[in-house]
Amino acid sequence: MKSLNLQRVFARNTYLISFILLVIVLGINYIVQNNVFELRVLNNNLRTLLPLILLAVGQSIVVIGGGLDLSVGTLVSMLSALLVTWVTPDSTPDQILLAVVLVCAAGMLAGLVNGLVVAYLRLQPMITTYATSFIFSGIALLLLPRPGGSIPRDLSTFYRSPLLDIPLAFYAIALLLLFWSVLRTTRYAQYLYATGSSGAAAYATGVPVRVVRVTTYVWSGLFAALASLTLMLSTGGASQANIGDDMTLDSIVAVVLGGTRLSGGQGGIAGAIIGVMILRVIRNVIFFAAVPTWSQTLVNALIIIAALAGPGLIRLIRRSIGR
Repeated sequence: MKSLNLQRVFARNTYLISFILLVIVLGINYIVQNNVFELRVLNNNLRTLLPLILLAVGQSIVVIGGGLDLSVGTLVSMLSALLVTWVTPDSTPDQILLAVVLVCAAGMLAGLVNGLVVAYLRLQPMITTYATSFIFSGIALLLLPRPGGSIPRDLSTFYRSPLLDIPLAFYAIALLLLFWSVLRTTRYAQYLYATGSSGAAAYATGVPVRVVRVTTYVWSGLFAALASLTLMLSTGGASQANIGDDMTLDSIVAVVLGGTRLSGGQGGIAGAIIGVMILRVIRNVIFFAAVPTWSQTLVNALIIIAALAGPGLIRLIRRSIGR
């Protein structure tokens, strides 16, 4: 009876196993880097992690709805290029605010295009977003053929400084969790999980499946825009055309590490946030353990394979034990 209740707890809170894994790797990280919990180090780590956390949150919403977005990294590149094109060190607050609104609108528009193609033209999400990733990458290169651009120094200084001895990224993460807890209480969340579990069954019960799928990509585009904003704040605005391209795969791996099934209908953003932290801590351990550069690449690849293959292996083991 106790084992059954335990299984139900883990089924309802898919991030619990990921949280346990995070605690373990944090302990290992503390052994090789004993200042990991100092405010300065925590602030730097969370600040640099926030763009990927935001991207993984958007990706998790898409995956829960039964889709996949392979364009998020190049979308960050395109939106970052737009941002450093519109914002200069001499920009006024009104100009900066307008640029932020336009970047968010551009991200949502890009997500809308992905969603409409997937939902109404019924093309595979993987193929659609893989194709649009080249479009976004090309626009980024057109806007920013050479690395450059900067934002007002005061903005980046404020972003890098703790508030009341707490990293600003911590407040952002708290707001994300609050956003998700509120969203989970809405009918939209019920539609989202139903669509991801079985689109045909959800449609038969009156769920507007196409609309829900479109909105997941709009959410993804919005969070990609927010990721580009925090990325520019973190770097001070110096950008290159492909600055976000490598973030796509990490966002997917973080979602999977956080307990969200790629088949959809299960998971949440808490797991995605934990998954990003696990990735970062593991790479910290590799770095501070003085692992050779070529071995770091190999270990990173093994982490990705294990993250993607893990859920399938766990199901296989459970079936074997059940026999």
